[in-house]
Amino acid sequence: MEDTRINNNIVTNFDEDLGAGLLRTVLLAKTAVPYSHKRAADNFVVIKRMYKFHTVKAVVTLAEYDLLKKYDMEPLENTTINKINDEIEFLKKWSVSENKELRHDADKIIIIRAKELKNITASAYANIPNEMYNGYKAIEKYFEEITKFYR
Repeated sequence: MEDTRINNNIVTNFDEDLGAGLLRTVLLAKTAVPYSHKRAADNFVVIKRMYKFHTVKAVVTLAEYDLLKKYDMEPLENTTINKINDEIEFLKKWSVSENKELRHDADKIIIIRAKELKNITASAYANIPNEMYNGYKAIEKYFEEITKFYR
């Protein structure tokens, strides 16, 4: 009788693979990107290219964290690549929504994510509690792919 079980040591989980997660991020950046995302990316990348890192920590306010909680989003240092990729998809859809409040909140959230990323890079990635929480890599890759200043 033939064994039909899959050997878990051979199969790579697409959702947990870093390369696959970042590939999904690149694919998200290749489809229609809202202007607000490009503007936040340009701001982040210009400073990074000039100074090679962010020297000043960007402070995220409690009101901004409350906005993240309103949409069940965690702080960037507590997210995975796949969670951030899902958020990027939602934010792209929300940015072109008919609902004005949703569009406004989506634009604010992408700016909050940029501020969180600046804070993480300024602190030399010391705020990351676990290597599993690498959502900041997805946001950084997304910004690098959509900016006009990176290439």
